[in-house]
Amino acid sequence: MGGVIPIEAKPFPVRTALLVDADPTVENIFATAFPAGSWVVLHATDNVAALAAVETRPYDLILTSERSSGHEDVQLLRRIRLVRPHTRLIILADESTPLDVIASIRARAFSYFAKPIDVDLLTEMIRLAADGPTWDDGIEIISATPEWIRMMVRADQRTADRVVHFLAEIAELPPEERFAVGMASREILMNAVEHGARMDPTKYLELSYVRAKNMVMCRVKDPGEGFTLDEIPHSAIGSPNEDPLQLIEYRAELGMRPGGYGVLLAQKLVDELIYNQKGNEVLLVKYLNLAPKGESTAAPSQANDAPPSVG
Repeated sequence: MGGVIPIEAKPFPVRTALLVDADPTVENIFATAFPAGSWVVLHATDNVAALAAVETRPYDLILTSERSSGHEDVQLLRRIRLVRPHTRLIILADESTPLDVIASIRARAFSYFAKPIDVDLLTEMIRLAADGPTWDDGIEIISATPEWIRMMVRADQRTADRVVHFLAEIAELPPEERFAVGMASREILMNAVEHGARMDPTKYLELSYVRAKNMVMCRVKDPGEGFTLDEIPHSAIGSPNEDPLQLIEYRAELGMRPGGYGVLLAQKLVDELIYNQKGNEVLLVKYLNLAPKGESTAAPSQANDAPPSVG
């Protein structure tokens, strides 16, 4: 008779977070969004106290105060890096500028949030920080101004999610355009990660982001051999079959993640989606219809909008 094979009980890891002058809403995330006992949460009254705490012991994650500025928190992160080089820190800022966000990327902040803070998005970013491997070098800035940023992005999903959020904080777009550009950029980045880089985290993607007066452009180049849209039957846009269930089954047979609608979705969200001849480089263009100060903002422009009537 076969004996009963004992199941080894493995305790889940307990992580330590340091919250600086924490808002109750932020503290509640650790109490309600994660298994009980999975986080030990400690507190610091301000950035000076936080630095002193870090000098005493390491922390798995640090969240700054919503009542400090992005500039102050970047300065704190730079000082922490001298003591604990691989500490993961999420900046929560009361006041912020695009230059502060860029500085935070250079200082290797894990993420950046300026008020008003989306609690659900912050919760997801904390999960990424807790569950991901110890990578704090996945985003490398080549050059950056608030209007034009060039960077190298590690080819993995977590880093793609982080970089899309950084760009959203830099962009200062109206909510609807911010959502459209962010979602389309993420879909194209994930296509580049999955198909161009073959999910290889040792490879990098090139990303450029341009914010002009009436236009936002995002360029993504992957290290792959490229493709043409009519040669990707695993994608909704390249598949002649309009049955979504059959597309799901086809991707499952290939061992691919659920999806296949990324390019199609991106086309619906932005005004232009332009591929190079090789198929490993794409431009996303979103035109903006920003009303002058004092006037209401019209609905987001589309490439084929009719001209206003003359009355």
